[in-house]
Amino acid sequence: MTPQDRAERAARVMWDDDPASQGLGMSLDQIAPGRAEMSMTVRDEMSNGHGICHGGFIFTLADSAFAFACNSYNTRVVAQHNSITYLAPAKLGETLVAQATEVSRAGRSGIYDVVVTGTDRRVIAQFRGHSRQISGTHFEDDS
Repeated sequence: MTPQDRAERAARVMWDDDPASQGLGMSLDQIAPGRAEMSMTVRDEMSNGHGICHGGFIFTLADSAFAFACNSYNTRVVAQHNSITYLAPAKLGETLVAQATEVSRAGRSGIYDVVVTGTDRRVIAQFRGHSRQISGTHFEDDS
């Protein structure tokens, strides 16, 4: 099995058991070893008292992209620490894109950066996730 095949299969298994991402209308647009891209359209019920997207939804999109990127090796991985910096408001009706990229992966720990952009490609938020591998895999891998 190639690394790309492994990433795609792990993503399918995770996606099938991810009602949170699905329920928010996210889509997994790209997956590769150590990388993932997800998108989500900002709906009315995601708005805050300022009429813009609530930061928690932006964080959740970034966190989901991070999760798919760090689980792309068919090892079970969870978040250890995450932080986000909001740089611009996300508007109702626009589609946000979260691109997660592996920065470092050594032993059981990893660091991933996620950039969330708006429809016009302006940067909405910068997210950094620290991951920790736990026991188990997403599927039996005989290769």
